[in-house]
Amino acid sequence: MSGRRSERWFGGHDLAGFIHRASLHAEGLSREALADRPVVGICNSWSELVHCNLHFRGLAEAVKRGVLLAGGLPLEFPTISLGENLMKPTAMLYRNLMSMDVEESIRSYPLDAVVLIGGCDKTVPAQLMGAASANVPAIMLTGGPSRAAVFRGRELGAGTDLWRYADELRSGRMTEDEFDELEQASAASVGHCNEMGTASTMAAVVEALGMSLPGSATIPAVDAARVRSAEATGRRAVGLAQEGLAPSRILQPEAFDNAITTLMAIGGATNAVIHLLAIAGRAAVALTLDRFHEISRRTPMLVNVRPAGEHLVEQLHHAGGIPAVLRELGDLVHTDALTVTGRPLGDALAAAQIHDQTVIASRDAPLQAEGGIAVVRGSLAPDGALIKRSAASPELLRHRGRAVVFEDVYDVAARIDDPALEIDVGSVLVLRNAGPRGGPGMPEWGQLPIPKRLLEEGVTDMVRVSDARMSGTAFGTVVLHVAPEAAAGGPLRAVRTGDPIVLDVDEQRLDMDIPAAEIRRRLAEPGPREPVYGRGYGALYLEHVLQANEGCDFDFLRGGSGEDDTEPLGLLSGWVGGW
Repeated sequence: MSGRRSERWFGGHDLAGFIHRASLHAEGLSREALADRPVVGICNSWSELVHCNLHFRGLAEAVKRGVLLAGGLPLEFPTISLGENLMKPTAMLYRNLMSMDVEESIRSYPLDAVVLIGGCDKTVPAQLMGAASANVPAIMLTGGPSRAAVFRGRELGAGTDLWRYADELRSGRMTEDEFDELEQASAASVGHCNEMGTASTMAAVVEALGMSLPGSATIPAVDAARVRSAEATGRRAVGLAQEGLAPSRILQPEAFDNAITTLMAIGGATNAVIHLLAIAGRAAVALTLDRFHEISRRTPMLVNVRPAGEHLVEQLHHAGGIPAVLRELGDLVHTDALTVTGRPLGDALAAAQIHDQTVIASRDAPLQAEGGIAVVRGSLAPDGALIKRSAASPELLRHRGRAVVFEDVYDVAARIDDPALEIDVGSVLVLRNAGPRGGPGMPEWGQLPIPKRLLEEGVTDMVRVSDARMSGTAFGTVVLHVAPEAAAGGPLRAVRTGDPIVLDVDEQRLDMDIPAAEIRRRLAEPGPREPVYGRGYGALYLEHVLQANEGCDFDFLRGGSGEDDTEPLGLLSGWVGGW
């Protein structure tokens, strides 16, 4: 016996072994195909409902080729797939469900290692969360950014440019026919968002975590190098199975520091904060918002990619990719952190180079002196909130203004363009009931639209505050993830139109400038709203979801991952109950 997990299913000369082997014989696999070789699962989130992941069947075939070349047996299995554009109210509502699907599939099947294939925003963190909990050797393969669309001679970011054109339409500076023309041009290929949105950000931080092959994060989805990377990932999965290199050995505090440092250096999405907190919670790593702020203050922003810069992720790839960024960060990176290669991170950085300093700036001349994301706290956000300062208006990072409060996204839709709305450029737009419980699922509603009347006057940004998230492709002076949220009884519930709101990013301050006694009095009034769901997964979600500052995972899923503890008696149950 080799000691591999799969041997516990296939190695026995008894009835259980007979049934387990016969189940694969029925698929056309011979006894020799099972003999003395690691079984590598391919966890595929392919779906025709998720255009970001539509090329995953081809990637899975390349992974299988790599597994076979290395002497393993590949077995592909599906999981649910989360598409940010089509799932309502938000894919984030189902991230934890997908993580449970991934965890239990890995845990319950005879797999010695697993390749996780994910692309769209929530599929990557969901798969990593599940793999961290199952703690079977795992390696991530992300799908890559889509090809740039071109509209009237200009390359487009998948989301960043859309938000700008949408404002042009609302302000009357773009016609409906022109907007229809933009629609036809906007989606040029499969693959996830091609700027530094959440998907590209997660691909980058996963590489920095050490959970994917060096240099793989930024390869375009339609590039042949993406397929070759898939093959290499399959080969390496066999090595992970042979070495027994589990995620718990890689997902250590130093790895999370590297991931956060990368997040700040690339001007990445605020959504990555929630996902990294959730993954750390699964790996029993003590990670808080304060650590993000500490690392942001010491980390220069180096990457010039939209929405915080000019270029797209494909240009970042050609400029040297994440290895070049990590090498330029130098002593800010833990180069001794273990990766899925079985070697320290530093080994992959020795040959890295910056090929274009207009895309990756030097540490001596960064784009910004500090990282892209800041944490703010105060009477409005006792447990913290985030602002993507790299995509905000510098003159608004210190601001005092009168609150204009919206109860939910439907209230926004009904009133934001009402000519009678009392609002000016100095006002602070406040949205509540859009957090983990209130949304539900914490939808990407935080980038509140500028009122049409102000757009027509040339206003392009205002301070906005909410318990929602926003797309990683979005921009503006937007304070997000206010915790506790309004639906959990947080102070956001106490804000009233006309209250003075104070934001000071340098001082980490977000306050409702009214007496504390008045805030307490308001919070004692009846509320919050009744839950949206009374049954099923929605009810489970509402009962167990944590707040944004804890990663929005379920309370019962946090904690240290452990080695698989399936015993032979557990294996017997398969034939007792099902043969």
